[in-house]
Amino acid sequence: MGRVVGGLIRLAFTAWIAFFVGALAYAASRRRQAPPRPAEDSNEIALAATFEPLEFRSTAPAFRGGTVECWFGGGEVDLTGATLDASGATLRATAVFGGGSLIVPDGWQVENRVVGIFGGIGDGRDRVPEPGAPRLVLEGVALFGGWGIVSGSQNGGAAGGTT
Repeated sequence: MGRVVGGLIRLAFTAWIAFFVGALAYAASRRRQAPPRPAEDSNEIALAATFEPLEFRSTAPAFRGGTVECWFGGGEVDLTGATLDASGATLRATAVFGGGSLIVPDGWQVENRVVGIFGGIGDGRDRVPEPGAPRLVLEGVALFGGWGIVSGSQNGGAAGGTT
């Protein structure tokens, strides 16, 4: 019985190492394909942090969303200076062994559709937005990583955005 358990533990450890090495190789290929950094006033963004920090502050006049990928890296995506598009926005977030903070204005609704696998996303905001408030939908995956959602007022007094 002990030999079987020992064999299963070695198999699980080997599979974990193979997965981790595969994720590193994929992250390295994603880094080479990283999109150029968008302008702060872009209404759609494509951000990537692979083996590095991410700092982005949006001042978009009609933010519609985009993508944020964090592979073995992460940081902050600050949307407090952005105004959501009238129809709302969808942000696709991927966090693999990484992640960070998503900073939104106090009044925004944030709908979490992120799937967490040994990771996840947490909304740490104190206030509940009013019904009919601008809506940001978060979609994606958090694998051994994740995102924290905070409001501008919880982030050291960052300026609140307009809605």
